Amino acid sequence: MSNRVLCREASHAGSWYTASGPQLSAQLEGWLSQVQSTKRPARAIIAPHAGYTYCGSCAAHAYKQVDPSVTRRIFILGPSHHVPLSRCALSSVDIYRTPLYDLRIDQKVYAELWKTGMFERMSLQTDEDEHSIEMHLPYTAKAMESHKDEFTIVPVLVGALSETKEQEFGKLFSKYLADPCNLFVVSSDFCHWGQRFRYSYYDESQGEIYRSIENLDKMGMSIIEQLDPVSFSNYLKKYHNTICGRHPIGVLLNAITELQKNGMNMSFSFLNYAQSSQCRNWQDSSVSYAAGALMVH
Repeated sequence: MSNRVLCREASHAGSWYTASGPQLSAQLEGWLSQVQSTKRPARAIIAPHAGYTYCGSCAAHAYKQVDPSVTRRIFILGPSHHVPLSRCALSSVDIYRTPLYDLRIDQKVYAELWKTGMFERMSLQTDEDEHSIEMHLPYTAKAMESHKDEFTIVPVLVGALSETKEQEFGKLFSKYLADPCNLFVVSSDFCHWGQRFRYSYYDESQGEIYRSIENLDKMGMSIIEQLDPVSFSNYLKKYHNTICGRHPIGVLLNAITELQKNGMNMSFSFLNYAQSSQCRNWQDSSVSYAAGALMVH
């Protein structure tokens, strides 16, 4: 085995966000400066993974709750968009590049996770094609820049898990969620509405289509705030809302449930909700974004 350090390039820089470090830093700074830190220190956040022009300002509401002085390890759970995956997968590299600075994968935690036999290895190709984890890297780097040499990341690609598997992975990650030095970043957009997403749920009693979408999303968000994985699964079965990070969210909710059984007191609050555009007719399409934070009391 060679000791060559393997890197994942910032493959979506220059398209989904600017490749210029100084420009990117200033942009993130701008969004973060406009929001309040009301839920610090967050133990977990849910934030979107679209291009920054669409969701950068929404995501800031979540990242503003991160306390760099306590956070030493950041688990990033993102859904798989391109490869069929029925379990979770870990990266095969050591370093994730960003235009700001390089982020180091925690090989000690990776070794513990590999030992469980519950994970697959993602190829570098899969890793670099996927945007759901990458879109959180510049924001992570920015939020942590005052302690940039003092933390590691644990990227996890989450497959289309059954409810049983969501429980098993939730249980596994719960011991890491219990540690105040750890932060969980759960990557998810909310409703993808319109013909291009083959999803057109519309409750006319809500008025315009975009209001119906907002009502549907907020129903899901309030179920997430209740921290009940079973209710969240039932909501998804009933409305089929196209929440792309539903499995990472399911894993988080199951991890929380596990800790609540052991007497830990937690609360989750959504802090921002946005839509890429307002749908008014059947030709329109939009993606929704929500940002929230978990606090341990």
